[in-house]
Amino acid sequence: MLEFREITISDKIRINNSLSKSDFMGCEYSFANNLAWRRLNNSLVSFYKDFYICASFGDGTTPPCYIFPAGNGDYCEVITELRRNSENLGFPLTMFGFTDKTLPLLEEFFPGQYTAELDRDSSDYIYLRSDLIELAGKKYHAKRNHLSRFNDIKYEYSSINESDFDDCILFATEHYNASDKSDHSILAEQFAINSFFNYYTELDLKGGIVRIDGKICAMTIGEHLNSDTFCVHIEKADTSYNGIYAGINNLFVRSDATKGHLYINREEDLGIEGLRKAKLSYYPAFILNKYYVVFK
Repeated sequence: MLEFREITISDKIRINNSLSKSDFMGCEYSFANNLAWRRLNNSLVSFYKDFYICASFGDGTTPPCYIFPAGNGDYCEVITELRRNSENLGFPLTMFGFTDKTLPLLEEFFPGQYTAELDRDSSDYIYLRSDLIELAGKKYHAKRNHLSRFNDIKYEYSSINESDFDDCILFATEHYNASDKSDHSILAEQFAINSFFNYYTELDLKGGIVRIDGKICAMTIGEHLNSDTFCVHIEKADTSYNGIYAGINNLFVRSDATKGHLYINREEDLGIEGLRKAKLSYYPAFILNKYYVVFK
């Protein structure tokens, strides 16, 4: 029987071992993300043989949603176990994180026993690192203009180190204080940012900051996600400075933090129109489609 509990930093080695075996590209297959965002939807974790499973349990009145397991073994067996677990709680099995590559597994093992729906709002934007560095061609003309305006500013860019943590947290808190606090996700994001800095070294995170007149005006954090992909988890900037988002984006992908990676995963747009427009404006190499699956 599966037992779900809260994730802790001590789970890192075991979870990362399972994640490395699957080598998935989705941002939900990140120990750092799972740890930091655990309060958003009451996320709990479990293990089944060599599989790692993360699931959102919400407030208990809606079906738990299990992320497609990462690891090595019999997928028919582990999904059957998840189905049993969910049905014991009184709900049909609901799963998330299936992609165009993994969805066919269900048709192989459970034909006609489920429905699948694309969740465009939660699909990840995947870019070629070289595209984000070079910004070449007509399609990036506007981005180069933004970057040019940013480069007219006297700024300092540096990698985040421990001496920057307090300033970074203060910068994030200022953003939070100016936001709509009735939005639960905003509070969860603040908790996630604090978690990233509380465990920055243990999580092997990489980050960059832009300082203007000694004050942080932009910040970004990410990590090595899989064998060829770097994932950007957080990006915040003071938009009173022209082109600052283009600046922190370009500076970070050029840095040693992302060196050696073919792709940059900049995560989902959450269905937010402005965020979707911004992410599309960088012309992703592809969008990693993700599907919700509900068993009948």
